[in-house]
Amino acid sequence: MANEPETPVAASAAEPAVPSLVDRYFTRWYKADVKGKLCQDHCILQHSNRICVTLLSGSHVVLQSGKAIKSISYQISTNCSRLQNKVSGKFKRGAQFLTELAPLCKIYCSDGEEYTISSCVRGRLMEVNENILHKPSILQEKPSTEGYIAVVLPKFEESKSITEGLLTQKQYEEVMVQRINATTATS
Repeated sequence: MANEPETPVAASAAEPAVPSLVDRYFTRWYKADVKGKLCQDHCILQHSNRICVTLLSGSHVVLQSGKAIKSISYQISTNCSRLQNKVSGKFKRGAQFLTELAPLCKIYCSDGEEYTISSCVRGRLMEVNENILHKPSILQEKPSTEGYIAVVLPKFEESKSITEGLLTQKQYEEVMVQRINATTATS
């Protein structure tokens, strides 16, 4: 018996799964019903260096309803395009300044619906995701990684207060439960 090889213990069942890069380094914040529009929820990933990444929340109507995304545009108005944002230097010269409700892009679906995605945080626009212009399906396939909308850098003095109007993961889950309960009660 002493010479028998040891059988490996099922370590994977006892050990928790390794958290993803996003889960390890970012804190998730949520904005439910942006601008009062039901199920148009956004997610903000906040890094410890105060950089914020704007995403569609998994419960956003574009992701939940299985709509086909026809195109995405960073052209906000005739005079404002987020694609013309050119940032340079240590002090991020040239970056467009955004308010919480500033539009970042518009998503056009094949059914004619149009959705405006807002910044949800005040700060300087560092980058927009040009990859989603060429392949809009990334928004639906990988919404919390490659399907991000934009990267925003809040002012240093505002970096603690930017999350005041946002929900934590737990608060957002409670909102989702209330939403489900409200829809089942009306059915």
